[in-house]
Amino acid sequence: MADGNPRPRGGNTTVVEEQTITTELPGRAGAIEERSRQRTMRRPGQPFDRRNPFVAGFVATMGVLLAVALGAAIYSILATLVLVFLALFIAVGLEPAVAFFTRHRLRRSLAVLIVVLIGAGAVAGFVISAISPIEREINELIKQVPIWRGEIASGKGTVGHLAKQLHLSNYLGGKSTGSLAQDVATGALGAGEFLLGAVSDFLIVVVLTIYFLAALPAIKTFCSHLVPESRRRRFVLLSDEVLAGVGGYLLGNLFTSLVAGLGTFLWATLLGIPYPILLGLMVLFFDLIPVVGSTIAGVIVSLVALVISLPVAIATAAFYIAYRFVEDYLLVPRVMRHAVNVSPLLTVLAVIIGGALLGIVGALVAIPVAAGIKLIVEQTVFPRLDNS
Repeated sequence: MADGNPRPRGGNTTVVEEQTITTELPGRAGAIEERSRQRTMRRPGQPFDRRNPFVAGFVATMGVLLAVALGAAIYSILATLVLVFLALFIAVGLEPAVAFFTRHRLRRSLAVLIVVLIGAGAVAGFVISAISPIEREINELIKQVPIWRGEIASGKGTVGHLAKQLHLSNYLGGKSTGSLAQDVATGALGAGEFLLGAVSDFLIVVVLTIYFLAALPAIKTFCSHLVPESRRRRFVLLSDEVLAGVGGYLLGNLFTSLVAGLGTFLWATLLGIPYPILLGLMVLFFDLIPVVGSTIAGVIVSLVALVISLPVAIATAAFYIAYRFVEDYLLVPRVMRHAVNVSPLLTVLAVIIGGALLGIVGALVAIPVAAGIKLIVEQTVFPRLDNS
């Protein structure tokens, strides 16, 4: 105002803008430099020369060590993996029962709870009804052992004559009382350890089965998302058919085993063979093993029948031979008609290979696994070879 010329309005704006630009330039320069540094860090450098002997040897050595470490880790937890696989197999077998309740508009969690309660109730009722006769038979067996030892040592009685004819008298009756007591104590300790381990494994399988049964649809969905979209629908259809076969086989095998156990109990009761309930339970569990289970159980029951007489033992062996034909040609074809479609040769080979790999569990799951592999090969491999 001193020179008399009025200043334009907003005359201080230019000075403020100049000061702002001056203060912002260093910040912008720093941001540009930071972005340039980030781009440089993200830019890949020169690749390793994979043809270099050192690089190739190092990568190969690390691959071998990793494979060995992975194999050792799997081998160390093989027993646990077998339990997990068995629980998954049982869950798949119980899936038809759960699906029956879900089709009647029940939530899956409620359906699983109903199936578990039914199974637990059946097992509890069976144990409660059988524990008294089993205890009586075990006490009778304990009383009979000294009598049998005396017959073996003297060569008299049915057991004594049999041991004498088989040249087993010295082996079965020659131990002293102290040695026998020591063997009994050692055997009791080993049996206690085995029983504790068996109970622990049983509880693990039960808990895992319940979890697998509740989460089976989520497991199937997760596995289907591992397959490309173009093949997902076919994978779902094949997996559903395989799982249905496994479930049908498990329920059918359980039914035939119940028939075998009940038949053994009735036969032993009719002929007066001792311990009919114990023998029936043994045959039931042995018959769960396909092909060879019922045969082994029949041999054991026939040997127990020798306590009565030789003709009773021969009749018992004939009974199991006849039952074997009935089971193989009447029961199993009718029960398994819609579950699995496996030839006899493949059945025997699958049971032998499964038993060699995983023992009793492998023999139990061998047939449905073989049926699943056969189905996958027929639906995927054979059409591709026919069109090639």
